[in-house]
Amino acid sequence: MPKPYVTILGKAVRAASRLRGGGSALPGLVVERIDPDFIRATLATLPHGVVVISGTNGKTTTTKMVVELLESQGLKVFTNRTGSNFTRGVAAALLGEINLKGELKADIAVLELDEAHAVKFVRTIPPRYSLLLNVMRDQLDRFGEIDTTAKMLQIIAMSTTDSVVLNREDQRIAQLQTHLTTQKVSFFGLSPKLVTLFPSDDDLHGGAEPSSARMTDVELLNFDDKKAAFRLGDKKVITALKLNGIYNIFNAAAALALVRAIVGETLDNDKLVTALAEVEPAFGRGETLIVNGQPIELVLVKNPSGFRLGLKSFKPKGYATMIAINDNYADGRDMSWLWDVDFESLQPVGVDEVSGVRAYDMALRLRYDEVPITSVNPDLGKALKHFLSANNSKPKRIYCTYTAMLDLRRRLSKITNVESIE
Repeated sequence: MPKPYVTILGKAVRAASRLRGGGSALPGLVVERIDPDFIRATLATLPHGVVVISGTNGKTTTTKMVVELLESQGLKVFTNRTGSNFTRGVAAALLGEINLKGELKADIAVLELDEAHAVKFVRTIPPRYSLLLNVMRDQLDRFGEIDTTAKMLQIIAMSTTDSVVLNREDQRIAQLQTHLTTQKVSFFGLSPKLVTLFPSDDDLHGGAEPSSARMTDVELLNFDDKKAAFRLGDKKVITALKLNGIYNIFNAAAALALVRAIVGETLDNDKLVTALAEVEPAFGRGETLIVNGQPIELVLVKNPSGFRLGLKSFKPKGYATMIAINDNYADGRDMSWLWDVDFESLQPVGVDEVSGVRAYDMALRLRYDEVPITSVNPDLGKALKHFLSANNSKPKRIYCTYTAMLDLRRRLSKITNVESIE
């Protein structure tokens, strides 16, 4: 357990931060500075250990699914549900869950971690289980070439003490198996007819040999708007879904594979499938809010694959569309990836509002694909107000980068019910 004075001080900082509307990760940053061993000491007592989920796309939604699926199996789960996937976010989340004695009432921890911070984390706290989702050209100003990111994920896999779950359809992820000698390894994947719908980075930039020769423990067989079919081991299951977006359905295959690896022979498949059917999208990942009786969908975009899949997932007809692009540190500063996205699907209806720090860059990109634009305003507050008033009677959809999404949720929380992420 952590030192008592660290717990008390951390909780005091957390309370003060919440009263002043401060960032959710601030108390974690303070505690890490005071006691670098805080996270390890707090998690050391968990009977089922620690799970790390990492990769470029899908961490937050997949983590949410894994937590709810494990809870369906009777486990009490600790997680960093705010989506702050740096170690300070984990520390801050722990401060909200432990008592004044530093005790964490949980069976297992499921942690979403940014690739670079996961490497730092696993060197001091080797996870018992890990799930590695994909490697995309995301935030290259932070990580450099894509192979650097892959090497970070390799360190996570090699540090895992029990089971590693890998994405068969991402060659850089699948080949990590060759570095694992003591760990159990399982794969999630796609039926052959679905592979082209979920391009890997190599598919977008020159191509690589598919990994389909490897057997999968969980395979996404088929899906439509509200249902999906999976193969779990040798059993086929069909379930209704509340998740939005085709990328979230593939994330469900990843979550199922990880939970099967964790729970093992005592798994209750009926409870597992029932729980999956009830999972709602994570905040900003296909999340739907209601304003003036009309839905507003928030779709997070942060790299070519994610934006392409978002555009494939949501048909533009009948919706007012807004795009908000920031280039803050958490978004990645290099926005050249926008030129790898095909926006022609928006041609028939156009884009009603373009905003964010890089609004004019986004507008230029749309012009090259001959997508009509109604309004461009870098001021996100003014742009959102105009977008809502000009399209009051229509359903709405906003594609947004990470910091734009947080800003939009904060502004929308003043006029409608928005789930807290604190």
